[in-house]
Amino acid sequence: MTQVVNVVGAGLAGSEAAYQLAQRGVKVNLIEMRPVKQTPAHHTDKFAELVCSNSLRGNALTNAVGVLKEEMRQLDSLIISAADKARVPAGGALAVDRHDFAGDVTETLKNHPNITVLKEEINSIPEGYTIIATGPLTTDKLANEIVEATGKDQLYFYDAAAPIIEKDSIDMNKVYLKSRYDKGEAEYLNCPMTEDEFNTFYDALMEAEVAPVNEFEKEKYFEGCMPCEV
Repeated sequence: MTQVVNVVGAGLAGSEAAYQLAQRGVKVNLIEMRPVKQTPAHHTDKFAELVCSNSLRGNALTNAVGVLKEEMRQLDSLIISAADKARVPAGGALAVDRHDFAGDVTETLKNHPNITVLKEEINSIPEGYTIIATGPLTTDKLANEIVEATGKDQLYFYDAAAPIIEKDSIDMNKVYLKSRYDKGEAEYLNCPMTEDEFNTFYDALMEAEVAPVNEFEKEKYFEGCMPCEV
């Protein structure tokens, strides 16, 4: 195959698609608008940046997501390979250091001889073989192009971003380590509370300052990962 394939968007899906094509000898134009144009959710210009949780869910072969990961390993998945190298303790889950994970994916793709990285915003679907992998934060112009091309309504939701706190802010005399669901090593910090302490915590949480809603956000939530204020 001599024709170049365009992959628009270097998130998880776009990065994997570009890598798999390139590994098979296909020339790829990997087009990513960051940092030329940032999204409200991203913080870096790295490929496959995780903007929600740093967990890729369960890794055990006793559940479907774990089996899927093992199948991807056997198929030379870039995403799973990078995740394995950037893994951090998380019991039975495959969790990663966000920066190491995204950095590994980025360097692998940038240095691949069959991949040309183009940092630019795309407002229309390119000619030729093209994979659109721009996710829920697709810019309006390109989103409208996709709707016109497919004749379909748009489907999307917004996930809740996992809060990140400094380890030094945790009183280690009050918390304890334990595994999740009694599986794996004790690698999760737990905060024990009495009923009164929990009620006080709940009241404080409900009365806390609420983060302002961004212009791009609408109240369409993923029920499996709800923002606490909802």
